Amino acid sequence: MEFIYTERELKDIAQQIIKSTNSKTLAFYAPMGAGKTTLIKALIKELGSNDNVSSPTFGLVNEYALDSGELLGYHFDFYRLDDEEEAMDMGLDDYLESGNWIFMEWPEKIPSLLPSDVQNIKIEILDEEKRKLTLS
Repeated sequence: MEFIYTERELKDIAQQIIKSTNSKTLAFYAPMGAGKTTLIKALIKELGSNDNVSSPTFGLVNEYALDSGELLGYHFDFYRLDDEEEAMDMGLDDYLESGNWIFMEWPEKIPSLLPSDVQNIKIEILDEEKRKLTLS
Protein backbone atom coordinates (compact mmCIF):
# COMPACT_ATOMS: atom_id res chain seq x y z
CA MET A 1 0.00 0.00 0.00
CA GLU A 2 1.38 3.42 -0.94
CA PHE A 3 0.51 7.00 -0.02
CA ILE A 4 1.83 10.33 -1.26
CA TYR A 5 1.37 12.97 1.42
CA THR A 6 2.40 16.32 2.86
CA GLU A 7 2.75 17.28 6.51
CA ARG A 8 -0.77 18.77 6.44
CA GLU A 9 -2.13 15.27 5.71
CA LEU A 10 -0.34 13.46 8.54
CA LYS A 11 -3.49 12.94 10.60
CA ASP A 12 -5.17 11.13 7.68
CA ILE A 13 -2.01 9.11 6.94
CA ALA A 14 -1.73 8.08 10.60
CA GLN A 15 -5.36 6.94 10.58
CA GLN A 16 -4.76 4.92 7.39
CA ILE A 17 -1.69 3.21 8.88
CA ILE A 18 -3.56 2.29 12.08
CA LYS A 19 -6.48 0.95 10.03
CA SER A 20 -4.25 -0.98 7.60
CA THR A 21 -1.63 -2.54 9.85
CA ASN A 22 -1.86 -6.10 11.13
CA SER A 23 0.84 -5.48 13.72
CA LYS A 24 1.47 -3.20 16.68
CA THR A 25 5.19 -3.29 15.87
CA LEU A 26 6.07 -0.64 13.29
CA ALA A 27 9.53 -0.29 11.73
CA PHE A 28 10.26 3.03 10.01
CA TYR A 29 12.83 3.03 7.18
CA ALA A 30 13.74 6.47 5.90
CA PRO A 31 16.69 8.80 5.45
CA MET A 32 17.56 11.43 8.03
CA GLY A 33 15.07 14.30 7.89
CA ALA A 34 12.31 12.36 6.10
CA GLY A 35 9.82 12.78 8.94
CA LYS A 36 9.95 9.49 10.86
CA THR A 37 9.50 11.14 14.26
CA THR A 38 6.86 13.52 12.90
CA LEU A 39 4.83 10.58 11.59
CA ILE A 40 5.27 8.66 14.86
CA LYS A 41 4.03 11.75 16.73
CA ALA A 42 0.87 11.75 14.56
CA LEU A 43 0.35 8.01 15.13
CA ILE A 44 0.70 8.33 18.90
CA LYS A 45 -1.78 11.20 18.93
CA GLU A 46 -4.28 9.23 16.81
CA LEU A 47 -3.93 6.28 19.20
CA GLY A 48 -5.06 8.50 22.08
CA SER A 49 -1.99 10.01 23.73
CA ASN A 50 -1.20 13.66 24.24
CA ASP A 51 2.35 12.91 25.45
CA ASN A 52 5.14 15.07 24.10
CA VAL A 53 6.73 12.92 21.38
CA SER A 54 10.41 13.35 20.57
CA SER A 55 13.07 11.14 19.06
CA PRO A 56 14.77 9.03 21.74
CA THR A 57 18.14 9.37 19.99
CA PHE A 58 20.25 9.51 23.14
CA GLY A 59 18.06 7.53 25.55
CA LEU A 60 17.23 4.91 22.86
CA VAL A 61 13.63 4.47 24.09
CA ASN A 62 10.72 6.71 25.09
CA GLU A 63 7.55 5.47 26.73
CA TYR A 64 4.13 6.93 25.94
CA ALA A 65 0.85 6.62 27.80
CA LEU A 66 -2.79 7.10 26.92
CA ASP A 67 -4.59 10.03 28.50
CA SER A 68 -6.07 7.52 30.98
CA GLY A 69 -2.55 6.77 32.20
CA GLU A 70 -2.48 3.28 30.64
CA LEU A 71 0.71 2.44 28.75
CA LEU A 72 0.38 2.96 24.99
CA GLY A 73 3.80 1.88 23.80
CA TYR A 74 7.47 2.45 23.20
CA HIS A 75 9.41 4.52 20.68
CA PHE A 76 12.95 3.38 19.82
CA ASP A 77 15.70 5.12 17.90
CA PHE A 78 18.48 2.67 17.05
CA TYR A 79 20.58 5.17 15.07
CA ARG A 80 23.41 5.29 17.63
CA LEU A 81 23.66 1.53 18.20
CA ASP A 82 26.98 -0.07 17.31
CA ASP A 83 25.55 -3.60 17.14
CA GLU A 84 22.46 -5.69 17.86
CA GLU A 85 23.86 -6.80 21.21
CA GLU A 86 23.27 -3.30 22.57
CA ALA A 87 19.56 -3.66 21.78
CA MET A 88 19.49 -7.04 23.52
CA ASP A 89 21.29 -5.57 26.55
CA MET A 90 18.58 -2.93 26.92
CA GLY A 91 15.92 -5.65 27.05
CA LEU A 92 14.44 -5.29 23.57
CA ASP A 93 12.87 -8.75 23.81
CA ASP A 94 10.82 -7.68 26.83
CA TYR A 95 9.55 -4.59 25.02
CA LEU A 96 8.63 -6.60 21.92
CA GLU A 97 6.74 -9.16 24.01
CA SER A 98 4.83 -6.51 25.98
CA GLY A 99 1.85 -6.43 23.61
CA ASN A 100 2.08 -2.64 23.43
CA TRP A 101 2.67 -0.50 20.37
CA ILE A 102 6.31 -0.41 19.26
CA PHE A 103 7.64 2.37 17.00
CA MET A 104 11.19 1.77 15.73
CA GLU A 105 13.38 4.28 13.94
CA TRP A 106 16.48 2.91 12.16
CA PRO A 107 15.41 -0.78 12.38
CA GLU A 108 18.06 -1.61 9.79
CA LYS A 109 20.52 -1.50 12.72
CA ILE A 110 18.87 -4.60 14.27
CA PRO A 111 17.76 -6.75 11.30
CA SER A 112 17.96 -10.16 12.97
CA LEU A 113 16.03 -8.95 16.04
CA LEU A 114 12.92 -7.78 14.20
CA PRO A 115 9.85 -9.91 14.88
CA SER A 116 8.26 -11.78 11.98
CA ASP A 117 5.02 -9.79 12.26
CA VAL A 118 6.66 -6.36 11.99
CA GLN A 119 4.91 -3.78 9.79
CA ASN A 120 7.55 -2.13 7.62
CA ILE A 121 7.00 1.51 6.75
CA LYS A 122 9.27 3.09 4.16
CA ILE A 123 9.29 6.86 3.73
CA GLU A 124 10.87 8.45 0.66
CA ILE A 125 11.47 12.17 0.19
CA LEU A 126 9.90 13.26 -3.12
CA ASP A 127 10.52 16.98 -2.69
CA GLU A 128 10.60 19.58 0.10
CA GLU A 129 6.95 18.98 0.98
CA LYS A 130 5.92 15.60 -0.41
CA ARG A 131 6.71 12.16 0.96
CA LYS A 132 5.93 8.70 -0.35
CA LEU A 133 5.01 6.10 2.26
CA THR A 134 4.97 2.37 1.52
CA LEU A 135 3.51 -0.20 3.91
CA SER A 136 4.82 -3.74 3.51
